[in-house]
Amino acid sequence: MAKVELKQPIVDEIKAMIDGAVSIVLVDYRGLTVEQDTRLRKNLREAGCIYKVYKNTFMKRAFEGTDCAQLDNLLEGPSAIAVSKDDATAPIRILNNMAKEANVLEFKAAIVEGTFYDAEGVKTLASIPSREELISKLLGSLQAPIANLARVLKQIAEKDDNTAEA
Repeated sequence: MAKVELKQPIVDEIKAMIDGAVSIVLVDYRGLTVEQDTRLRKNLREAGCIYKVYKNTFMKRAFEGTDCAQLDNLLEGPSAIAVSKDDATAPIRILNNMAKEANVLEFKAAIVEGTFYDAEGVKTLASIPSREELISKLLGSLQAPIANLARVLKQIAEKDDNTAEA
């Protein structure tokens, strides 16, 4: 069997993984301990993200003709890829939390909803709250005026009751 035939299933696996993804994050994972790597993988898996290490040549081949081709020039040295098909910022936030703790995990770049972000841009994206956090903040801000109105109406009703009794 030719070497190309052995490599093609891996390239196809990467293509399937990035197809329809909302975010693809490329990191240098050098220096992570086994315990840190295990915890990172668990956190990413729980958030519905895929995290894998592939040979750079396989990733380059899989990225051909996609938005991910913008990452080609960064595929040097150890590279791991984190992919999310649902939450665009989940892998970035999780990787950023590990980077704060480990000080060795480094962002190379990311493609988020088709847009390329360099390492600094990825760090900026890491500060964006999750979708759930944003929704809860929105609901909280919508509830506050309604709760205040309800309190005022209740006070008016109680005041009217007290006036009627007198």
